[in-house]
Amino acid sequence: MNGARVVQDGRVAAGTAVAGTVLIAAGAFWLSFTALADLARRSGIAGAQAWAWPLIVDGIIVVATVAVVALAGTRRTWYPWMLLIIGAGLSVAANSIHAIVAADADVPALLAAAVAAVPPLVLLAITHLTVILTRHHTDISSPRSADVDDAGELQAGALPMPVLPEPSGAVLEAGGPIPGEAKAVVPRPSSSGRVTAAALRAEGWSNKKIARHLGVHPSTVGRWFTNQTAHEPEATQTETQLPEELENERPY
Repeated sequence: MNGARVVQDGRVAAGTAVAGTVLIAAGAFWLSFTALADLARRSGIAGAQAWAWPLIVDGIIVVATVAVVALAGTRRTWYPWMLLIIGAGLSVAANSIHAIVAADADVPALLAAAVAAVPPLVLLAITHLTVILTRHHTDISSPRSADVDDAGELQAGALPMPVLPEPSGAVLEAGGPIPGEAKAVVPRPSSSGRVTAAALRAEGWSNKKIARHLGVHPSTVGRWFTNQTAHEPEATQTETQLPEELENERPY
């Protein structure tokens, strides 16, 4: 019950955090979008097309951030990281330039640029946080079979091991089976599989190809041929000694 309550609380907290980060990201994106769209119009881009320029610049930040989180732990993260740095730098620079150009004369240029640089930086940070929280929320919501297996193993390990009675000396001297001792049953491959493997090996197939054909592990096929090679000299020796023994037992 406590574990289920903790999971439920985690879901609520993660969902609330995701909703908050989405709202903050939307506000930062809107401020940056309007500033870059106005800068595009001031730069000579038609008003009907000016909206595409901030969508491209800030869209790089969003897409690259998602790609960085998705490819975390691999060698391919260098490219999304490069796009993220370029997109964030371009957005900050463009917002700052727009603030300097559009600000009133009584507002210091440095102050205007610093204020305008906040939305793209917040968009960068909050997008990354949103992706991380979304993945964490998904991990909490989905059941993990591995955790169930681990819990089952822990419960099995907590059970007391049965104490087997010690065998008597007479039983040990006679070489009989020990009471309470269970013999491990080792599954042996069917003879048809060995025969098929031997036939395919005679046709020049490799152990890996034979294993894929029979649906077994390559090491299993290797043991088949190793055991077959080890038993062949014994069989040959037995067949050779048998006529000699019959010859010795023949009456003169």
